[in-house]
Amino acid sequence: MLEEQLVAIIESRAEAIAKTWYRDVKGSQYTPGFKNISEEEGLEMATNIYRKLGYWLTPSSDKDVKYTYEVFGESLYNKGFRMEEVVMVLVLIKRYLWLHLLEQGIMTTNLEVYRALELNNKVVLYFDRAICFALEGYKNAIERNK
Repeated sequence: MLEEQLVAIIESRAEAIAKTWYRDVKGSQYTPGFKNISEEEGLEMATNIYRKLGYWLTPSSDKDVKYTYEVFGESLYNKGFRMEEVVMVLVLIKRYLWLHLLEQGIMTTNLEVYRALELNNKVVLYFDRAICFALEGYKNAIERNK
């Protein structure tokens, strides 16, 4: 199945994709908080998502997604990231996932593109939820630090 192949590609190339992502966020005007964290820590953010993508897309991961991203949002708040940076970090992780797949030239037929769109729907839903939970964690950190 194409969806499984695409997920396997992302998981197996997690570090390489994360490095490309990191170069962008490190120099982006939209994510200045990355100037205050180590490259290792920055790469770990994206690598952990890419490496476990297959799991994250399953219904059984719901509780883990909520917990993981609430902690993620709180962590970025504690590191001095602005709220909009939290969103941009996750948006760019999602973007680089698709850029990498497109570079592979795997999706060449209409059927493959259609099947990839099925995966895209799952990925979009996952990242939408991740962003919401990250912002909840961020908001909770603000409340605790008042």
